Amino acid sequence: MDRRELLKLGGFAAFGSVAALARPLWGQAGMRMGAAQASAGKADFELRIGQVQVELDPSRILSTTGYNGTSPGPLLRMRAGKPVSVDIINDTDTPELVHWHGMTITPETDGTEEEGSPYIAPHSRGRVTFTPGPAGIRWYHSHAMAMEDLRKGGYSGQFGMVFVDDGNDKGAYDQELFLCLRDWEPFFTANMDDDDDDTHDGPMLEKPPTMNSDPNGLEVGSMTYSINDKALGAGEPIRVKEGQRLLVHLCNASAIENRRVALAGHPMKVISLDGNPVPKPQMLDSVFLGAGERADVEITMNKPGVWILGSTEKMIREAGMGVVVEYAGQRKTPTWVDPKKAPWDYTIFANAAPSGPAPKNVIDLHFEKIPRGIAGKFNVWTVNGKPYPHEREFVLTKGERYRLIMRNWSDDAHPMHLHRHIWEVVEMNGKPMGGLMKDTVVVPYYGRAVVDFTADQPGLSLFHCHIQQHMDYGFKALFRYA
Repeated sequence: MDRRELLKLGGFAAFGSVAALARPLWGQAGMRMGAAQASAGKADFELRIGQVQVELDPSRILSTTGYNGTSPGPLLRMRAGKPVSVDIINDTDTPELVHWHGMTITPETDGTEEEGSPYIAPHSRGRVTFTPGPAGIRWYHSHAMAMEDLRKGGYSGQFGMVFVDDGNDKGAYDQELFLCLRDWEPFFTANMDDDDDDTHDGPMLEKPPTMNSDPNGLEVGSMTYSINDKALGAGEPIRVKEGQRLLVHLCNASAIENRRVALAGHPMKVISLDGNPVPKPQMLDSVFLGAGERADVEITMNKPGVWILGSTEKMIREAGMGVVVEYAGQRKTPTWVDPKKAPWDYTIFANAAPSGPAPKNVIDLHFEKIPRGIAGKFNVWTVNGKPYPHEREFVLTKGERYRLIMRNWSDDAHPMHLHRHIWEVVEMNGKPMGGLMKDTVVVPYYGRAVVDFTADQPGLSLFHCHIQQHMDYGFKALFRYA
């Protein structure tokens, strides 16, 4: 039985109650940096890693590892440029790492084994101190490898969002929401069937002339989903009034899949991607997020009723990835309306050309899959023909500009992330662009993405696919400074 059949049997096909979010204003009660704590010798924040229970609905309560007794963990509010300290307490029996995704901080504090960040040993504590930035939505999560243990790393409940404030007024909003898209109860499967990966309609510029026909190895799937900690069919709705303006911070906290979401009947104005303002905000009916990506959207509530915000893929939505949005005075059955189908295109948010001349330093990368390359069971992923490690193949000179040409020679869309750096996307599948600053970029199915960045963060920097299984089985490389 494949995942699609499992979803048909196990999905929440009907609304047992008004579906929604346990904490629709999650984050407004988040943890803020406290000067009084710092002056008393205490850390500004404390993250305690331990066992938590997540009640997706009254009939489904999961046990996982999370932060501060919850999953997602608390929203952390920081001020850009102002140093913070975080005490991390590990109450589990295994070493752990907390990665600060999208932050331009030192390798020692970044929370990555490959960069030399120290583990937090079992039943011990450690403190990290860094200067948060750049401003915008970032997030934190475990960066431990999972391999065959689907309870560890990104498969666990160890994730949460960070809002780095630069002190500038972001506009008048009636509500600010922080929403994580999440899958739970992962399992191994030899048959993945996904309708939400819409990069298959691209030009496939990097499709090899001869396709590998070897049978695929085991991959990781899921049939249980949520937005934050509630599945569609449980919890309280997001309650709104006609005329309100919402600022919604979306994060794809999945370790498994890319996702597309929409708010039925309501266009969304995309103003930032990965926490960075886009050159050309766009009004769209849906938003596509690779694993690890974030988007900030403005929504004007001008269609009274009871609607669903959730996955555009029916089975994923009905299996939990959704939340009800309820207008005041409305008591109706939640309504879903399929958005218009349109390919996701980074170039619509960008300028027509890069912000500067092409860098002299070019690193050409190609990504491949070796089906069942490990013990005839799991796929192996390679960068330039080799799985991790790569010795000293990628060496940067401080202050130089670099161009990465990422060629996807595989039949998956890969969300690629370079730690501790922000890059400018300058080409997508042959279309030039510029000014779009990101830390994670989805390289399309048999497609190509090109990014430029300045080597301004000395030390080791990990480059990898943000799908946990791909990273675990070779899909990563270490960038070094000369």
